[in-house]
Amino acid sequence: MNIRIIPRLDIKGPNLVKGIHFEGLRVLGKPERFARYYYEQGADELIYLDAVASLYGRNSLLEIVERTARDIFIPLTVGGGLRSVEDIRIVLRAGADKVSINTAAIGRPEFIQEAAKTFGSSTIVVSIEAIRRPDGTYEAYVDYGRQRTGVDAFAWAMRAAELGAGELLVTSINKEGTGKGFDLELTRRIAEAVPIPVIAAGGAGKISDVHDVIAQGRADAVCLASLLHYNALNHLRAEDDDYSQEGNIEFLRQRVRLSHIQDTSLPDIKAFLEARGVGCRWRQPAPANA
Repeated sequence: MNIRIIPRLDIKGPNLVKGIHFEGLRVLGKPERFARYYYEQGADELIYLDAVASLYGRNSLLEIVERTARDIFIPLTVGGGLRSVEDIRIVLRAGADKVSINTAAIGRPEFIQEAAKTFGSSTIVVSIEAIRRPDGTYEAYVDYGRQRTGVDAFAWAMRAAELGAGELLVTSINKEGTGKGFDLELTRRIAEAVPIPVIAAGGAGKISDVHDVIAQGRADAVCLASLLHYNALNHLRAEDDDYSQEGNIEFLRQRVRLSHIQDTSLPDIKAFLEARGVGCRWRQPAPANA
Protein backbone atom coordinates (compact mmCIF):
# COMPACT_ATOMS: atom_id res chain seq x y z
CA MET A 1 0.00 0.00 0.00
CA ASN A 2 1.22 3.47 -0.86
CA ILE A 3 0.83 6.16 1.78
CA ARG A 4 -0.97 9.35 0.78
CA ILE A 5 0.36 12.76 1.82
CA ILE A 6 -2.50 15.27 1.99
CA PRO A 7 -2.10 19.02 2.61
CA ARG A 8 -4.86 20.40 4.81
CA LEU A 9 -6.05 23.93 4.16
CA ASP A 10 -8.13 25.45 6.95
CA ILE A 11 -10.03 28.45 5.63
CA LYS A 12 -11.67 31.42 7.29
CA GLY A 13 -13.40 33.81 4.92
CA PRO A 14 -11.18 34.20 1.83
CA ASN A 15 -7.95 33.16 3.56
CA LEU A 16 -5.89 30.16 4.51
CA VAL A 17 -5.40 30.26 8.28
CA LYS A 18 -3.41 28.30 10.85
CA GLY A 19 -3.46 28.21 14.61
CA ILE A 20 -2.55 26.00 17.56
CA HIS A 21 -5.19 23.72 19.07
CA PHE A 22 -7.55 25.24 16.45
CA GLU A 23 -7.19 28.64 18.19
CA GLY A 24 -5.36 31.90 17.47
CA LEU A 25 -5.89 31.57 13.73
CA ARG A 26 -3.31 33.55 11.76
CA VAL A 27 -3.72 34.47 8.10
CA LEU A 28 -1.20 32.79 5.78
CA GLY A 29 -2.52 33.72 2.34
CA LYS A 30 -4.97 32.76 -0.37
CA PRO A 31 -5.90 29.07 -0.32
CA GLU A 32 -6.00 28.70 -4.09
CA ARG A 33 -2.38 29.76 -4.33
CA PHE A 34 -1.31 27.15 -1.77
CA ALA A 35 -3.49 24.49 -3.40
CA ARG A 36 -1.87 25.10 -6.76
CA TYR A 37 1.62 25.01 -5.24
CA TYR A 38 0.95 21.67 -3.52
CA TYR A 39 -0.53 20.25 -6.70
CA GLU A 40 2.62 21.22 -8.58
CA GLN A 41 4.75 19.59 -5.86
CA GLY A 42 2.95 16.25 -6.12
CA ALA A 43 0.30 16.27 -3.37
CA ASP A 44 -1.87 13.15 -3.51
CA GLU A 45 -5.06 14.90 -2.39
CA LEU A 46 -6.15 18.14 -0.74
CA ILE A 47 -8.47 18.80 2.18
CA TYR A 48 -10.33 22.11 2.52
CA LEU A 49 -11.99 22.79 5.87
CA ASP A 50 -14.13 25.84 6.64
CA ALA A 51 -12.89 26.84 10.10
CA VAL A 52 -16.01 28.80 11.06
CA ALA A 53 -18.71 26.91 9.17
CA SER A 54 -20.27 25.28 12.20
CA LEU A 55 -20.52 28.62 14.00
CA TYR A 56 -22.67 30.02 11.20
CA GLY A 57 -24.35 26.79 10.09
CA ARG A 58 -23.09 26.95 6.53
CA ASN A 59 -20.12 26.11 4.34
CA SER A 60 -18.70 29.19 2.61
CA LEU A 61 -16.16 27.49 0.38
CA LEU A 62 -18.13 27.01 -2.82
CA GLU A 63 -16.41 29.74 -4.84
CA ILE A 64 -12.97 28.69 -3.62
CA VAL A 65 -13.75 25.05 -4.40
CA GLU A 66 -14.97 25.93 -7.90
CA ARG A 67 -11.82 27.92 -8.66
CA THR A 68 -9.56 25.21 -7.25
CA ALA A 69 -11.30 22.37 -9.10
CA ARG A 70 -10.73 24.15 -12.42
CA ASP A 71 -7.01 24.39 -11.74
CA ILE A 72 -5.95 21.14 -10.07
CA PHE A 73 -6.67 17.51 -10.88
CA ILE A 74 -6.24 15.51 -7.69
CA PRO A 75 -8.99 14.47 -5.23
CA LEU A 76 -10.38 17.34 -3.19
CA THR A 77 -12.15 16.80 0.14
CA VAL A 78 -14.28 19.63 1.53
CA GLY A 79 -15.63 19.94 5.06
CA GLY A 80 -17.29 22.31 7.48
CA GLY A 81 -20.95 23.04 8.05
CA LEU A 82 -22.32 20.16 5.95
CA ARG A 83 -25.56 19.14 7.65
CA SER A 84 -27.64 17.41 5.01
CA VAL A 85 -27.49 15.27 1.88
CA GLU A 86 -28.33 18.38 -0.13
CA ASP A 87 -25.40 20.28 1.42
CA ILE A 88 -23.11 17.47 0.29
CA ARG A 89 -24.65 17.46 -3.19
CA ILE A 90 -23.97 21.19 -3.59
CA VAL A 91 -20.31 20.86 -2.57
CA LEU A 92 -19.78 17.90 -4.89
CA ARG A 93 -21.33 19.83 -7.77
CA ALA A 94 -18.90 22.68 -7.06
CA GLY A 95 -15.99 20.32 -7.72
CA ALA A 96 -15.27 18.39 -4.52
CA ASP A 97 -14.59 14.66 -4.83
CA LYS A 98 -15.23 13.83 -1.17
CA VAL A 99 -16.70 15.51 1.89
CA SER A 100 -15.67 15.59 5.52
CA ILE A 101 -18.43 15.60 8.14
CA ASN A 102 -18.23 15.87 11.92
CA THR A 103 -20.67 18.04 13.88
CA ALA A 104 -23.80 16.93 12.04
CA ALA A 105 -22.70 13.29 12.11
CA ILE A 106 -22.26 13.18 15.88
CA GLY A 107 -25.54 15.05 16.34
CA ARG A 108 -27.36 12.55 14.11
CA PRO A 109 -25.27 9.46 13.29
CA GLU A 110 -27.82 8.29 10.70
CA PHE A 111 -26.54 11.15 8.54
CA ILE A 112 -23.45 9.04 7.76
CA GLN A 113 -25.63 6.18 6.57
CA GLU A 114 -27.80 8.47 4.43
CA ALA A 115 -24.80 10.16 2.87
CA ALA A 116 -22.99 6.88 2.15
CA LYS A 117 -26.11 5.38 0.60
CA THR A 118 -26.64 8.42 -1.62
CA PHE A 119 -23.08 9.14 -2.74
CA GLY A 120 -21.11 5.99 -1.87
CA SER A 121 -18.90 5.33 1.14
CA SER A 122 -15.78 6.36 -0.76
CA THR A 123 -17.15 9.92 -0.86
CA ILE A 124 -17.73 10.20 2.91
CA VAL A 125 -14.91 11.07 5.31
CA VAL A 126 -15.87 11.31 8.97
CA SER A 127 -13.69 13.77 10.86
CA ILE A 128 -12.90 12.94 14.49
CA GLU A 129 -11.41 15.79 16.53
CA ALA A 130 -10.28 14.31 19.84
CA ILE A 131 -8.91 15.60 23.12
CA ARG A 132 -7.05 13.37 25.54
CA ARG A 133 -8.54 13.63 29.03
CA PRO A 134 -6.38 13.54 32.19
CA ASP A 135 -7.50 9.95 32.82
CA GLY A 136 -6.13 8.82 29.44
CA THR A 137 -9.48 8.51 27.65
CA TYR A 138 -10.28 10.49 24.52
CA GLU A 139 -13.37 12.63 23.91
CA ALA A 140 -14.67 13.62 20.48
CA TYR A 141 -15.21 17.35 19.97
CA VAL A 142 -17.20 19.24 17.34
CA ASP A 143 -17.48 22.80 15.97
CA TYR A 144 -13.79 22.92 14.94
CA GLY A 145 -12.69 21.72 18.36
CA ARG A 146 -14.79 24.23 20.28
CA GLN A 147 -17.54 22.02 21.71
CA ARG A 148 -17.27 18.89 23.79
CA THR A 149 -19.69 16.02 23.19
CA GLY A 150 -19.09 13.49 25.96
CA VAL A 151 -18.66 10.88 23.20
CA ASP A 152 -15.74 8.45 23.48
CA ALA A 153 -13.55 8.93 20.40
CA PHE A 154 -12.79 5.23 19.93
CA ALA A 155 -16.39 4.09 20.25
CA TRP A 156 -17.40 6.82 17.81
CA ALA A 157 -14.74 5.79 15.29
CA MET A 158 -16.09 2.23 15.24
CA ARG A 159 -19.69 3.44 14.97
CA ALA A 160 -18.84 5.77 12.08
CA ALA A 161 -17.20 2.91 10.20
CA GLU A 162 -20.20 0.66 10.80
CA LEU A 163 -22.55 3.35 9.48
CA GLY A 164 -20.72 3.59 6.17
CA ALA A 165 -17.87 6.08 6.45
CA GLY A 166 -15.25 5.45 3.79
CA GLU A 167 -12.37 7.02 5.73
CA LEU A 168 -11.69 8.65 9.09
CA LEU A 169 -9.78 11.91 9.46
CA VAL A 170 -8.39 11.71 13.01
CA THR A 171 -7.05 14.94 14.54
CA SER A 172 -5.53 15.31 17.99
CA ILE A 173 -6.56 18.73 19.26
CA ASN A 174 -3.91 18.47 22.00
CA LYS A 175 -1.21 18.17 19.34
CA GLU A 176 -2.70 20.28 16.54
CA GLY A 177 -0.38 23.08 15.44
CA THR A 178 2.23 22.41 18.13
CA GLY A 179 4.87 20.73 15.97
CA LYS A 180 5.45 18.21 18.78
CA GLY A 181 4.47 15.13 16.80
CA PHE A 182 1.25 13.16 16.33
CA ASP A 183 -0.70 11.45 19.08
CA LEU A 184 0.44 7.97 18.14
CA GLU A 185 -1.80 6.20 20.64
CA LEU A 186 -4.92 7.91 19.34
CA THR A 187 -4.14 7.11 15.72
CA ARG A 188 -2.97 3.55 16.35
CA ARG A 189 -5.92 2.53 18.51
CA ILE A 190 -8.42 3.80 15.95
CA ALA A 191 -6.52 2.33 12.99
CA GLU A 192 -6.43 -1.09 14.68
CA ALA A 193 -10.13 -0.94 15.55
CA VAL A 194 -11.68 -0.03 12.17
CA PRO A 195 -11.60 -1.71 8.73
CA ILE A 196 -11.36 1.56 6.79
CA PRO A 197 -8.44 3.92 6.08
CA VAL A 198 -7.37 6.35 8.80
CA ILE A 199 -5.89 9.75 7.93
CA ALA A 200 -3.73 11.10 10.75
CA ALA A 201 -3.70 14.84 11.45
CA GLY A 202 -2.43 17.21 14.09
CA GLY A 203 1.09 17.76 15.38
CA ALA A 204 3.71 17.22 12.67
CA GLY A 205 6.74 19.45 13.17
CA LYS A 206 9.41 17.46 11.36
CA ILE A 207 9.61 14.79 8.67
CA SER A 208 10.33 12.03 11.16
CA ASP A 209 6.93 12.69 12.77
CA VAL A 210 5.30 11.66 9.49
CA HIS A 211 7.26 8.41 9.47
CA ASP A 212 6.37 7.73 13.12
CA VAL A 213 2.62 8.07 12.61
CA ILE A 214 2.79 5.62 9.70
CA ALA A 215 5.15 3.08 11.30
CA GLN A 216 3.88 3.33 14.88
CA GLY A 217 0.48 4.93 14.48
CA ARG A 218 -0.62 2.65 11.61
CA ALA A 219 -1.97 5.58 9.58
CA ASP A 220 -2.98 4.94 5.97
CA ALA A 221 -2.56 8.60 5.02
CA VAL A 222 -1.08 11.70 6.64
CA CYS A 223 -2.71 15.12 6.61
CA LEU A 224 -0.28 18.04 7.01
CA ALA A 225 -0.66 21.76 7.57
CA SER A 226 2.10 23.57 9.52
CA LEU A 227 4.86 21.31 8.22
CA LEU A 228 4.01 22.37 4.65
CA HIS A 229 2.42 25.81 4.94
CA TYR A 230 5.31 27.71 6.51
CA ASN A 231 7.74 26.43 3.90
CA ALA A 232 5.28 27.11 1.08
CA LEU A 233 4.76 30.65 2.37
CA ASN A 234 8.39 31.45 1.57
CA HIS A 235 7.67 30.67 -2.09
CA LEU A 236 4.25 32.27 -2.33
CA ARG A 237 4.64 35.70 -0.79
CA ALA A 238 3.74 38.52 -3.13
CA GLU A 239 4.61 42.13 -2.37
CA ASP A 240 1.29 43.37 -3.73
CA ASP A 241 -0.86 41.10 -1.52
CA ASP A 242 -3.14 43.24 0.65
CA TYR A 243 -4.47 41.60 3.81
CA SER A 244 -4.89 44.79 5.79
CA GLN A 245 -8.61 44.23 6.33
CA GLU A 246 -8.54 40.50 6.88
CA GLY A 247 -8.04 38.84 10.26
CA ASN A 248 -4.85 38.29 12.23
CA ILE A 249 -2.03 39.28 9.86
CA GLU A 250 0.75 39.92 12.38
CA PHE A 251 2.56 36.77 11.30
CA LEU A 252 2.57 37.91 7.66
CA ARG A 253 3.80 41.37 8.68
CA GLN A 254 6.65 40.02 10.80
CA ARG A 255 7.77 37.37 8.32
CA VAL A 256 9.27 35.26 11.09
CA ARG A 257 10.60 31.73 10.81
CA LEU A 258 9.31 29.12 13.24
CA SER A 259 12.12 27.23 14.93
CA HIS A 260 9.85 24.36 16.02
CA ILE A 261 8.69 23.58 12.46
CA GLN A 262 11.18 21.95 10.09
CA ASP A 263 11.68 23.67 6.76
CA THR A 264 10.66 20.98 4.28
CA SER A 265 8.48 20.22 1.28
CA LEU A 266 6.28 17.49 -0.15
CA PRO A 267 9.04 15.96 -2.33
CA ASP A 268 11.40 15.98 0.68
CA ILE A 269 8.84 14.16 2.82
CA LYS A 270 8.15 11.50 0.22
CA ALA A 271 11.86 10.93 -0.41
CA PHE A 272 12.46 10.56 3.35
CA LEU A 273 9.68 7.98 3.62
CA GLU A 274 10.80 6.02 0.57
CA ALA A 275 14.35 5.83 1.95
CA ARG A 276 12.89 4.15 5.02
CA GLY A 277 10.83 1.62 3.14
CA VAL A 278 7.49 3.43 3.19
CA GLY A 279 5.81 3.38 -0.21
CA CYS A 280 4.49 6.70 -1.48
CA ARG A 281 2.37 7.67 -4.44
CA TRP A 282 4.63 9.36 -6.95
CA ARG A 283 3.28 11.18 -9.95
CA GLN A 284 4.79 13.61 -12.37
CA PRO A 285 4.45 17.05 -10.74
CA ALA A 286 2.23 19.41 -12.66
CA PRO A 287 4.03 22.05 -14.75
CA ALA A 288 4.15 25.34 -12.88
CA ASN A 289 2.05 27.13 -15.49
CA ALA A 290 -0.15 24.27 -16.63
